[in-house]
Amino acid sequence: MTSILDNKNIQTATKAALEAGDVIMQIYDSVFDVEYKDDKSPLTEADKKANDVINAFLKQTDFPIISEENKQTDYNIRKTWNSCWVVDPVDGTKEFIKRNGEFTVNIALVENGKPILGVIYVPATKTLYYADTNLKKAYKASLSSHNQTIDSIINKSQPLIPKDNNSNNIEVVGSRSHMNQDTLDYVEALKKDGKQVEIVSKGSSLKFCLVAEGKADVYPRYAPTMEWDTAAGQAICNAVGLKVISKETNKSLAYNKENLLNSYFLVSK
Repeated sequence: MTSILDNKNIQTATKAALEAGDVIMQIYDSVFDVEYKDDKSPLTEADKKANDVINAFLKQTDFPIISEENKQTDYNIRKTWNSCWVVDPVDGTKEFIKRNGEFTVNIALVENGKPILGVIYVPATKTLYYADTNLKKAYKASLSSHNQTIDSIINKSQPLIPKDNNSNNIEVVGSRSHMNQDTLDYVEALKKDGKQVEIVSKGSSLKFCLVAEGKADVYPRYAPTMEWDTAAGQAICNAVGLKVISKETNKSLAYNKENLLNSYFLVSK
């Protein structure tokens, strides 16, 4: 039986994510220092070491890399790229520092501004999500270790299926760290429409995964994110028929833009 993991690029991204997860957990289980970048966002040894691991894998492919922890290539060069990797070695560094387990490794392959392959790995629980938007397939695998063969991952994989919700009850994904007034206003608007709203809190790109696997209905993100925060999650959601729509353009979030900052967006059916 063929699998989307037969695709060499998604295989490479998966192996990179698992090996990065192993390195991240070694640091997670030790004493580590926290630095702060110019934008006041936190940085740990895990971000740097995971980035080195992922770069080592992805540099063997035909595509250039946009990573949160790499020096960004000038847009005059980037705009000539038809395809590129978009990477966040540790998405949810704040969650990592809090040691709540809700951080991820995000790796996506983008083609002409659209994520076509996505891998999200949750090192603390050894949970892997991966998707191919062209084949419209996405899977979740609960692993026993970070060191797994592709065949073993395939055997442990279950398809992701979003909710088919026709009820008045709606589960809205909220952020552990970024629940702001715009998001609260969105929730209030749902309530005025007669919906019974339940907030489901998660950190990092796990918020995309919750909607993709049917554990929530919508994910409004009315706070700043960067392309590396969302590319892999968008690939997983798009593969199961969910939309990730920019509130600015009313179209799908686009990637490898001149400005790598995303607009606000909504994930829904």
